[in-house]
Amino acid sequence: MYRVRAPIADQPAKGHTAVNDDQLITITEAAELLRTPVATLRWWRHNGIGPHSFKIGRGVRYRLSDLRAWIDQQHGPQSA
Repeated sequence: MYRVRAPIADQPAKGHTAVNDDQLITITEAAELLRTPVATLRWWRHNGIGPHSFKIGRGVRYRLSDLRAWIDQQHGPQSA
């Protein structure tokens, strides 16, 4: 039977530790977290924009902390 994993954002938090922030996730998991198509992440990577990513072997990986930092940068400064 095919089992569907819950998106990372829907998984319960285990505390905010360095181990959780340094967790490596795949491009598919990053796309789920950002709610954007995998093709968009690939396009951003090709153009040198988007969250920091790197390759391990043939697979592209993202650090959870890098994704969170990139999301915060996209949000921009808060107005008073």
